[in-house]
Amino acid sequence: MLNIRSQIEEAEERNLSPRACLSSRSKGRQRPEQPHPIRTAFQRDRDRIIHCKSFRRLKHKTQVFLSPFGDHYRTRLTHTLEVSQIARTVARALRLNEDLTEAIALGHDLGHTPFGHAGEEALNELLPEGFCHYEQSLRVVDRLEYEGKGLNLTFEVRDGIVKHSKGRGEILDDDPESSPETLEGQIVRVSDVIAYVNHDLDDALRAGLIKEDDIPSRITDILGKLHATRIDRLVMDVVETSLKQDLERIAMSPKIYQALIDLRDFLYEKVYLNQAARGDLIKTRKIIKELYEYFLQNPGGLIKEYPRGDSLERRVADFIAGMTDSYALSTYESIFLPRVRF
Repeated sequence: MLNIRSQIEEAEERNLSPRACLSSRSKGRQRPEQPHPIRTAFQRDRDRIIHCKSFRRLKHKTQVFLSPFGDHYRTRLTHTLEVSQIARTVARALRLNEDLTEAIALGHDLGHTPFGHAGEEALNELLPEGFCHYEQSLRVVDRLEYEGKGLNLTFEVRDGIVKHSKGRGEILDDDPESSPETLEGQIVRVSDVIAYVNHDLDDALRAGLIKEDDIPSRITDILGKLHATRIDRLVMDVVETSLKQDLERIAMSPKIYQALIDLRDFLYEKVYLNQAARGDLIKTRKIIKELYEYFLQNPGGLIKEYPRGDSLERRVADFIAGMTDSYALSTYESIFLPRVRF
């Protein structure tokens, strides 16, 4: 049989930028595997992520608005797909490794809790060692999927997943401890922010939390007033500025970068920390807390015995973090609410 993978790897060497991360030069996996005859290492990682259970559950996890709020609001899955689309566009324009970029983008939010950041905040307060979704995403692919065997992804994908976010901190970070090692990972990091500030703004307008006129002119004058225009200007700036810096790192011009920061700050003030938007989400903290306390006392058959050596608190947090919104609500109802029979 022809070794198609080798042909693809040779095409990468010919066609991609010298700055690209080539699949043939991956630092490898935690457990060695035989190469696949027709798929590169990064293609296999992408496929494993798409087919895993955690990825499917993203469709029923909150982005900003609880999913029952309306059919057109983003979920964690649609957010992931939008990040992937933006990141692939940037990677292709810069002649970087699109397969690696896509794998990181598709896996970056696998560790997100139900009920969005409200669920993450609740688990962070409950778990003795704390909780953050990007570390949980790495935990999902390393230790939880496939009944504790993990997906055994490549170093580069794992690095991009765990370093895709720094919360409200720097988007483009020079710190080697927190910035992805590959340019492809850096692309996903900035694409994540480009995606969520634009689609969350779109959802907030749809929900009536804000109006078009509320968006400061210092933002719209630079990025534009239309959803598509803003994304296009941000993506174009990432591509043009990164090329001007000879792909030393993924970069943005100071003017566009500041507009992106301003838009993110505006959303924090008017949407993410808005009590009207967070009203139902704040209620979900009680659900997370009481489920956590219940399963600590009654682990039963739902709390897995893996990963071995991890505390019960950690494994309970794994179970709750993996829940969809609807499953968390139905589980809470079945445990704590009386059933009325006529």
